[in-house]
Amino acid sequence: MSQSQITMYSADWCGDCRRSKRLMDELNVAYTLIDTEEDKTAAEKVREINGGMQSIPVIVFVDGTHLTEPSDNELKAKLTLLGII
Repeated sequence: MSQSQITMYSADWCGDCRRSKRLMDELNVAYTLIDTEEDKTAAEKVREINGGMQSIPVIVFVDGTHLTEPSDNELKAKLTLLGII
């Protein structure tokens, strides 16, 4: 899977973001990381996806779906459903 197929909107200070990044790294899942603190257009995209909320991480998948602040189990289930792991 290429990195462009999963995008994670994240910030360094976000504990949930660090947890999701750690899980994806442990599972050897490639993803593109976009820092919403450095890229203000990314922060706008997060609000658009979340109906105005700034909650992160937002993980966008190749099928057009996304997860916001997923638990490890939710993220694993989605990756399994997509055949990534």
